[in-house]
Amino acid sequence: MEKKINQPTSQRRHIGLKFVLIIVCILALTGVVIISILRDKIVNSNNNQVSVTGRGEITYQPDVASVTLGVQIDKSAKAEEALISLNEKVNKIYTTLNSLGITDIKTQNYSLYPYYDYIDGVNVLSGYNANQQIVVKVYNIDKNIELLNQVVSKSTEAGANQILGITFEGSNIEDLKQQARILAITDAKKKAEDLSTSIGISLGEIVGWWDNTVSPSYNYSYGVGGMGGSESGGANVSAGTYKVIVELSLNYKIKK
Repeated sequence: MEKKINQPTSQRRHIGLKFVLIIVCILALTGVVIISILRDKIVNSNNNQVSVTGRGEITYQPDVASVTLGVQIDKSAKAEEALISLNEKVNKIYTTLNSLGITDIKTQNYSLYPYYDYIDGVNVLSGYNANQQIVVKVYNIDKNIELLNQVVSKSTEAGANQILGITFEGSNIEDLKQQARILAITDAKKKAEDLSTSIGISLGEIVGWWDNTVSPSYNYSYGVGGMGGSESGGANVSAGTYKVIVELSLNYKIKK
C-alpha cells in the first residue's frame, strides 16, 4: 500500500507565488503591447497629411492717435512750490485740450523729488523737481489730422515741455485682422490646389489650421522734433499707412 506524501505548506505557497508572478508578467507584457499600438496610432496620426501656408495683407490708415505729453518743473525752492507750478501748467493744458473737444486724457506718471548738486564732494540740496505725464487720445485722425497737430502745438503753448511720443492704431483692428485672415485662407487654398496638381495627389478634408498675426498694426512711436515740426513753429505730424499681415496654415488629409 502506497503512502501518500503531502507537500509542505511553504512549498505550495512558493509555487502559488510563482504562478501569480507569471500572470502579472503576462498582463504587463500585454499592456506594453497595447500601449505601443495606441502610441503608434497617436504619434503617426499626422501621416498622409500636408500643410499649406497662405498670407493675407490689409493696408489701412490709423484713426486713433495717443499722444504722451509731459510737464517738467526743475529746481523749485520748496516742494509745494514745485507742485503748485506743475498743477497750474497741467490744468492749463487740460483746459486747452477740452477747448479742442479732447476729453480722453489720463495721467500716466506723477512725481516729486529733491534735486542735489554735487559741490566740493558733497551733495547739496538745490531744489525740488516735479513731473507729470499725460496720455491724450485723439480720434478720427484719418479724417482730421490737423486736430492731432493742434493737440501737440496748443499743448506746448499751454506749458507742456515734453513730447514723449505718439502711437497710432486702428479702432477696428479686429475687423482688419479678420479680413486679412480670410485673404490668407483663400491664398492657402489656392496654393493647396496648385500643389496637388503639380505632384499628382488628391487632397481630402481640412483636418486642422492655425494662424499668426505677423505684423501688429499698433504701438509704433513717432517723436516730434523740438517743440514742433513745421516752419511756423507748430506741429506737423503724419500718421501714414499701416499693414495687418496674417499667415494661416491649413492641414489637408491626403486621399489614398
